[in-house]
Amino acid sequence: MATHSSRLAARLMVAPSVVVLFIWMIVPLAMTIYYSFRLYRLISPERAGWTGFRNYAWFLNSPEFWQAISNTLLLVGGVLVITVILGTLIALLIDQPVWGQGPLRILVISPFFVMPPVAASIWENLFMHPQNGMFASFALGLGMKPILFMEQYPMASVIFIVAWEWLPFATLILLTALQSLSSEQLEAAEMDGATALDRFRYIILPHLTRAITVVILIQTIFLLGIFGEIFTTTQGGPGSASTTLPYMIFKQAIAAKDIGRAAAGGIIAVILANIVAYFLMRGIGRHLDA
Repeated sequence: MATHSSRLAARLMVAPSVVVLFIWMIVPLAMTIYYSFRLYRLISPERAGWTGFRNYAWFLNSPEFWQAISNTLLLVGGVLVITVILGTLIALLIDQPVWGQGPLRILVISPFFVMPPVAASIWENLFMHPQNGMFASFALGLGMKPILFMEQYPMASVIFIVAWEWLPFATLILLTALQSLSSEQLEAAEMDGATALDRFRYIILPHLTRAITVVILIQTIFLLGIFGEIFTTTQGGPGSASTTLPYMIFKQAIAAKDIGRAAAGGIIAVILANIVAYFLMRGIGRHLDA
């Protein structure tokens, strides 16, 4: 049993780290809130003053904002669907006892270690380029017209690239959960006449529920802030077809040099991210306690 003095000593030793972490988090947030209520443009720093909620009103009344929200949710949802479904299938595949299983697993998870801008640039120039890309070469070889991926299907292209980057993470988590499943259950079900589909539906899939929940929670947190892939490939275009909320904030801060509006957009993004996290924890996070 810990004594009162030992608990006090532990708290005193942890306190410096807690204070530093608190300052590291609260100071940027406080400055963002401060500038979100001010007129502050880098091209005209002499024009300054309080604007109240006008920066927030500009964001909420902008048609681009609502399209950015829609694109952000579409990006998160699309990537989650692809990674969870394909991650489950790939995990089932590489869990089978085949020759070269170790190198195969390393090969499957290797895309996760590629930097996002690098991965996006590779896909854009090596595969999706309308003239020199591999997909264009295949199309021309079949007598078809090459597809302009970044112009015709910008959001779908970004979703595909991001899903390729995050698929190894989902596969690794699901494979780990799959390996913890008792083989005796599967053997007993097979002896009782259960088909492979029945074993997957009634044994494997329920066992993967917690792992799928973890994948959804972690990926959602990171996918809400996707930026590098869009900046490298479509830059939010054509028009605003692939502009997400983080990229819209970037355009206000860097392109328009409007720090006040960008700060307001950042606070709105933080509020929306917390709302999404709250409903995720309430909706599917409870499976973690099952």
